[in-house]
Amino acid sequence: MIAVLMGGNSAERAISLRSGEAIYQTLSNQNIDCFTFDWYGDNLSELWKQEFDQVFIILHGRGGEDGYIQKQLEDRGICYTGSDSNSSHNSMDKARTKIIWKQHDLTLAPSIIANIHRPINPISFPLPWVVKPTLEGSSIGISKVDNQIQLNDALMLAWQYAPYALIEQWIKGDEYTVAILGDKALPVVKIITDQNFYDYESKYHSNKTQYLCPCDLSPTQEKELQDIALKAFFAINAKGWGRVDFIINQHNKPYLLEINTVPGMTSHSLVPIAAKAIGINFNKLVTSIINEI
Repeated sequence: MIAVLMGGNSAERAISLRSGEAIYQTLSNQNIDCFTFDWYGDNLSELWKQEFDQVFIILHGRGGEDGYIQKQLEDRGICYTGSDSNSSHNSMDKARTKIIWKQHDLTLAPSIIANIHRPINPISFPLPWVVKPTLEGSSIGISKVDNQIQLNDALMLAWQYAPYALIEQWIKGDEYTVAILGDKALPVVKIITDQNFYDYESKYHSNKTQYLCPCDLSPTQEKELQDIALKAFFAINAKGWGRVDFIINQHNKPYLLEINTVPGMTSHSLVPIAAKAIGINFNKLVTSIINEI
């Protein structure tokens, strides 16, 4: 019996519910015994009363993607999809992720951490900047800063979600993502949006966002991006499945943005798009993720 664990109490709750329902439907259609469990953040005791032996974690954001729920399942000896509690914790924290990636000589934009309780260190890299909460996904709380005057408002927005914010040099370029299934990188997807960047509206609501797969990279460039994605994925000790996001600047240099260890699985989501490009339909994708447990 598989429990599809969805919902959560993060800012990405609505997306998790959509992803979870899609997974539940595809499992049910394949006559796989399963049920959904909507975790509100304080009702785990109700889950433990259920009978199940595996969990498909489709909780996005804090609580579900930061190692908390993984640790709860580990403590009870219950198998689950995706990365373990430690790697989930490291990958959810954008600042911690950058430290690990830097240790592996991966290419990153210059950045500093801004603590709400301390003065901000001088910023040595040029404008524009991007300001993001260190502990949110789906581009929630992110702002582009074109001049120093805008910085305070951007930090106030980011600090609504976490006491730490990442101030990063804005890299002008095209956005790409690489989905990973097991130990293989799926085809690269290029994201084209009419917004400043691939924000929450572009991800989940806009009909103008375009996803190119095959993308516009040469085979050599695509292989390079896939190789970097795998190196980044395994540097965090991630496993099972995930997604690594990039910006490629005007000089064709790729910069790592972030890693997602529980990516979305909605109709707009990138992992299903990449899988479909090589003949893996949604049903097969879901069962493949379960088989990686």
